[in-house]
Amino acid sequence: MRALCDPDQPPLSFVYGDERIAFERVPRRKTSDRVLIKVHPDCRVVVSAPQDANNEEVLAAVKQRGRWIYQQLREFRQQQEHITPRQYISGESHLYLGKQYLLKVNVEPNQQQGVKLLRGKLEVFVRSRDTERVKKLLADWYKERAREVFARRLEVLLEQALWVDKKPPLRLLAMRTQWGSCSPNGRITLNPNLVKAPRDCIDYVILHELCHLAEHNHSEQFYRLLGQVMPGWEPVKERLDGMASRILSTQI
Repeated sequence: MRALCDPDQPPLSFVYGDERIAFERVPRRKTSDRVLIKVHPDCRVVVSAPQDANNEEVLAAVKQRGRWIYQQLREFRQQQEHITPRQYISGESHLYLGKQYLLKVNVEPNQQQGVKLLRGKLEVFVRSRDTERVKKLLADWYKERAREVFARRLEVLLEQALWVDKKPPLRLLAMRTQWGSCSPNGRITLNPNLVKAPRDCIDYVILHELCHLAEHNHSEQFYRLLGQVMPGWEPVKERLDGMASRILSTQI
């Protein structure tokens, strides 16, 4: 999954068999004339290409790998089909800050409804057995935790972002293909589902967006800045991308 502002390059696509496959073009970070192609678990295709290569050259290189791209997409889609839909019943496992917590649904007619993190379990209190109610209470709990965690981490990480003069406005928005984004006027948007990921993954996304306040595209300067404030961010991003299908299979 991406935590990126929309790149300057327009979306490109090609046809393989009976499917049109769209891909995102981003500039290569290092001096090279090679085109690198990556298919992410969320079925997003990203192509890293030299900045001086025109779209026709990039498209030709991508088409040569069309069969491989198609096979990768098919494998990831098959994996997604086997994700068991949530039933929101006791015994299910739910993520929070990268850790697994068992869900326990407590039916208490006289107790206030809500969610508590107790003794390694996510305990939901409802007045009657109602799956939709459990789902709604849990979603609200995740959103509130996301609001608190993101605000706290933003405060901490701003100390590293010396190019930021004042704290940018922060909003939450559930997105299917992005962890976050940065608007032209400097507002940072984060996906509340990100609160299910480990803290270093959350920090990576926030720092990524803070870097966009200085560099508005994915240029060499952008990645240099990101590397300065978060050395070794690549494996963190890889881990987050690998969790994408699982995290986003249950949208908040």
